[in-house]
This record gives sequence, C-alpha cells and structure tokens, in this order.
Amino acid sequence: MGKIILTGDRPTGRLHLGHFVGSLRRRVELQNSGLFDKIFIMIADAQALTDNADNPEKIRQNIIEVALDYLACGIDPTKSTIFIQSQVAELCELAFYYMNLVTVSRLQRNPTVKTEIQMRNFETSIPVGFFTYPISQASDITAFRATTVPAGEDQQPMIEQAREIVRRFNGIYGDTLVEPEILLPDNAACMRLPGTDGKAKMSKSLGNCIYPSDSSEEVRKRVMSMYTDPDHIRVEDPGKVEGNTVFTYLDAFCRPEHFAQYWPDYSSLDELKAHYMRGGLGDVKVKKFLYAILEELLTPIRERRKEWEKDIPAVFDILKRGSEAAREVAAGTLADVRRAMRIDYFDDTELIAEQSRKFQG
Repeated sequence: MGKIILTGDRPTGRLHLGHFVGSLRRRVELQNSGLFDKIFIMIADAQALTDNADNPEKIRQNIIEVALDYLACGIDPTKSTIFIQSQVAELCELAFYYMNLVTVSRLQRNPTVKTEIQMRNFETSIPVGFFTYPISQASDITAFRATTVPAGEDQQPMIEQAREIVRRFNGIYGDTLVEPEILLPDNAACMRLPGTDGKAKMSKSLGNCIYPSDSSEEVRKRVMSMYTDPDHIRVEDPGKVEGNTVFTYLDAFCRPEHFAQYWPDYSSLDELKAHYMRGGLGDVKVKKFLYAILEELLTPIRERRKEWEKDIPAVFDILKRGSEAAREVAAGTLADVRRAMRIDYFDDTELIAEQSRKFQG
C-alpha cells in the first residue's frame, strides 16, 4: 500500500499564518515532493458545526474562503484531492461504529479535548458532537487509509486516539484499518506560531492574526504593532529574543538570503539576535525587516487568490469533483469495515446460503 496523506481545516474563517506555517506550507511541499501516492485535504465543515450548530451560515460562507486560501497558497487540485467533509456521508457511518470502541472516560482524558472545552466554556454543557470529535477525526483519517497526518504538536493526542481506535478495531475484527503517523513541522518555531499580541496561539477570535489574504497595508500594521520585549524601552537597552514575537516570526520565515536582499548589515539571524540582545538595535528596524520578508512571501499568494476570486464557479467545481472522488475512496473503506464487522448481509452469499439451508431443513 502507498503513502497517503489526510489533513484539513475547519472553515470558521480565512486561514492565518499559524495555519500556513503549521501545516499549509508543509502540505504544498509534500504535495510537490512526489513522495506520496495520494493527498486528501478536507474542509471540515461537519466538525466545525459541532460548536457552531446555531450559526451554520458562518460555516457555509467560509467554505469558499478556505478553498481560496488553499489554491492561493499552492495546493494543486490535479495533485491533491480537496473535498468537503459533509459531502462524504460514509464518514458519519464509520464514526458511528468507532463510538463503540471508545469510552467516555477515555475521551475525557484527551488533553486536546479538555483544552478546547475550556476555551469554549463548554465545561457545564458539552455538545455531544464536540465531545466526540476525536472519534470523527479518526473516521476521517481511516476512511482514506491515511498513513501520514501533517499537524501541529497540539494535535498529537488526537492522532494517538485515532491510532488506539485502529488497533482496537483491528484487534476485534481483523486487520482492516491503517494506523496513521503524525508528521510534525520540521521548524520548531512552526509548532505553534503565537499571535501578534504575544498570546500563546494565533486565534481568529482574539484578533491577533495575520492572514495570507491580507493587504500589504494590513500586514504592515500588524507587524508594526507586534509584541516585543516590554523591557526593551530604549534602543541602547539589551533585548530578549525569547518570547519576543517578532523574533519568533523571523525563526519561522527568515532565510539566509533575506539578509543580502533586505538587510546586508547582517549575515545571519544569529548575528541579528546577538546585536539585539546586547543592545543598540531598535524594534522598528527589526519589524521592518520582518515585514519585507512577509511581503515577499505573501505577495504571490495574494495575487493568486485574486485570480481565483474571478472564477468562483470553477472553485466550487473543484470542491464538487474532489468530494465525489473522496466519497468513492471512503465507500471502499466502509465496505471493508462492514465486511470485517460481518454486517455486509446482502453481499454475504455464504450467509444467505447458510440461512437457507437452516430453514429449509
């Protein structure tokens, strides 16, 4: 069996730079590497509805935003299958069967679920769909026999839960499902990009995001207002780079060639950091350098997005064809699961013959 990727995003808004460095940029690299036989990229609308059930229009409107971000950032529909989760009904049936393999206490111990519940103030009233979304995620992964799931470190407990479900299913019903592996970002700074305000996580709700679709002026404003070292008040003051959002972003995006191009006074990021830490380097200069780097990255993305925006029906056609292709693959996995669970009654000619003999004497 070949190497297969399954990954995706909840369509609750445009994708931001946290998504870009955490998974999206890597997806494009993996897509173009030739190392994988199939790549499935899911717009997880059904999962997004687990905590947005009262506002389906929010999800509906953001389907196209996420699709445009994918295409703008370099996802190629001829190389990757982009699909909408809710349009693959087989995923729901698989999740229903997997629910019998997971206890409530196990779901309660999932640290990602615990964190997400706290973030949404669901402690006293948790929607069942939200509580069980690790099971839904296992369904998404296994339906496409994914061997690899590119994701941030915060998703490790989710992937481990999927692996547990696979092992339990195969242990009971025989070797049927593929056990996935997580593929973490190879740049430590990309594990979790902080918000521009220095908060631990970039979040749409906190308004601390930079979006690939932002205008040049919007990016400039975000960068120039970024959180740095609060004790670095004067230029001559020594500064800290740890916890300094500007330097975290430079760790994620800066390459050696950027210095020759935008700031030839320095030859490397280490040299720049050393100057900042000993004092004599102002925040504004460092922010302007970061802005130049981000503009180089985001300008072609911005331009590609504008081109795709001119033909929205074509984008929906890509999603429709991708969803149809994804459903065909998921249906094959579901057939195998039904067969393993011995609930493929109408396809089991041996069962029909056996029952016929039983009742005919």
